[in-house]
Amino acid sequence: MPRGLKNKFLAREKCQQARSDPQDFEDFEEAAAAAATTAEGFSSSLHSPPGTESRSSPQDPEKAQSTTTASAGVSCTTSDKVSNSQKEEGKSTSEATLSTDDSYEDPLTGKVGLLEQFLLYKYEMKQRITKEDMLKVVNQKYKNEFAEIFKRACEHLADVFVVDVREVDSTNHSYNLVSKLKLPNNGRIRAGRGLPKAGLLMNVLGMIFMKGDCASEEDIWRFLKMMHVYPGKKHFIYGEPKKLITKDLVRLKYLVYQQVVNSDPRRHEFLWGPRAHAETSKMQVLEFLAKINETAPSFFPTLYEEALKDEKERSQTTDAIKPETTAKASEVPKASCPAASLTPVEV
Repeated sequence: MPRGLKNKFLAREKCQQARSDPQDFEDFEEAAAAAATTAEGFSSSLHSPPGTESRSSPQDPEKAQSTTTASAGVSCTTSDKVSNSQKEEGKSTSEATLSTDDSYEDPLTGKVGLLEQFLLYKYEMKQRITKEDMLKVVNQKYKNEFAEIFKRACEHLADVFVVDVREVDSTNHSYNLVSKLKLPNNGRIRAGRGLPKAGLLMNVLGMIFMKGDCASEEDIWRFLKMMHVYPGKKHFIYGEPKKLITKDLVRLKYLVYQQVVNSDPRRHEFLWGPRAHAETSKMQVLEFLAKINETAPSFFPTLYEEALKDEKERSQTTDAIKPETTAKASEVPKASCPAASLTPVEV
């Protein structure tokens, strides 16, 4: 990232008190860019089911699988192959993980990519996922390696899209992708088909965290443009991003979108909403970015210190609330709780 642009980020007068340093910010951007590249890479291969003739030919299936893996941006096993010289030359993590050579070095990497693609396709189409179908996609020849392939695919989907692959029927061995955040429609936000939106939300929350718990709208869009996400331009995964982050996620109370005090012309800023505070934490957001960058949260030292402090404060608050809550609950008869209070809030 150009140094001048980085300085403009850090010059935000409303957030000058941010407890972060330029290196943390630069590392954060690289991690988020890697996440975006990985997620966006799936977009070119989800229009039809994986394993069909349109995706690979019977004559050369292994070559087709490796190509699909490269386009999907699978980076489960390639982090240790990025040389120090590449890093010194300024290549981003996303560039390193998209190397096609790595796909050939590990025969399972291509299978992991195909399985991820298949799982996302089934999620988008709201179709049941069975072990039998997954084995067909991976190829029965890899039956003995399926457990490892499945594990790596699940871990990578959790890292990039913030979804868990959960077994919903142990008899028929069927599975479903479940959003880790309690977004409506299992992470799709809106009714109908679609891909999970929690990954974008985690990136925006990370940017807000990076900027000292508030980020200007200009900062957010400048950051999202690095991820090839533009206001007013429909994105394959995220839909119309401006509506998503300024309307939908605000309505759902994951984000706060407010006018900057005394700004003229009018400007806006983003903060974490109450549901973001309730369903995730600074440490979880930092872990999300660290996993995408294939490193540890401590790689971002200033942010890591702040996240540890936040974890401690959350723990102390929880410990303080528990006894009081328990005491109050014991004093109130169960019959006094109206049934209406148990009705989920509509979104």
